[in-house]
Amino acid sequence: MKDPGEIPIDRRRLVASAAALACSAFAGLTPRRASAEQPGDLIGAMRLHVARDDDTLPDLAVDNDLGYGEVLAANPGVDPWLIPRGTVIVLPAAHLLPAGVRRGIVVNFGDQRLYFFQRGAVSSFPIGIAVEERDMRVGSTRILRKQEHPAWYPPPSVREESPWLPDMVAPGPDNPLGSRALYLEWPRVLIHGTNKPYGVGRRVSHGCIRLYEPDIAALYRDAAVGLPVTFVFEPVKLGWASGVLYLEIHPTLDQIDALENGEAVDRDEPAGLRELVLAVAAEAAGRIDWDVVALAARRRNGIPVAIVR
Repeated sequence: MKDPGEIPIDRRRLVASAAALACSAFAGLTPRRASAEQPGDLIGAMRLHVARDDDTLPDLAVDNDLGYGEVLAANPGVDPWLIPRGTVIVLPAAHLLPAGVRRGIVVNFGDQRLYFFQRGAVSSFPIGIAVEERDMRVGSTRILRKQEHPAWYPPPSVREESPWLPDMVAPGPDNPLGSRALYLEWPRVLIHGTNKPYGVGRRVSHGCIRLYEPDIAALYRDAAVGLPVTFVFEPVKLGWASGVLYLEIHPTLDQIDALENGEAVDRDEPAGLRELVLAVAAEAAGRIDWDVVALAARRRNGIPVAIVR
């Protein structure tokens, strides 16, 4: 591992924050699924990885059940493809739950994750989402049916872009639905696996939700027909755990695109942030550390940080 003195000051603070979370009561959770039996508002645990010669951020995302976008945001200044050996990589595996509905499946476009609530427990999986924001429908629906080894019928929007596609793509390695699919009451919106795992955590679909194959297998097994599915858009999340108020702010979708392209990102404070923090803090409002809130707003790295003194 690099000497701490070799890590730029902002990155040193980031690593320290991740290490503090990794030592929390959530650190014993399994790496493939961020979950907890009675989680409060915070699940999972931050982890650190010391880069080897052949590491890349896309591979680390796949190997650790994380989305590429969230790994990219948590490691500013790190070249995704050329990581010097010994670089400390933050694996952002701690997550605040979205506000509001906490039953069935909740898909949050704001952090590009799916949350599955069942029998007092919750699991979270990274997802690939639509390229166009207009295809990110918010609201509630249900699972209509389930299908193993689904055939894919390219919709008109896809056929316009790729007119050479057949009317039907049979199950197999060329099928973008992967091994399993959950069909919703909303037409043309599926939750499914993928034959392209590097698309998880990115804007890649025409409206469907893509999961890694191990994750869709687990979700398919436990999610019953009729289960409610709620879609929300919450890039800013607040929540309590063990008496501590945490704040988690993600980049906007356009900022994630810019990060993927290696462009500079102007990370303005989210509109209404102060009012939201005060509302959730309630009687603890006098203990809020506004410097930490401002730092989280500037970074927008998707890492939960404690904001009460």
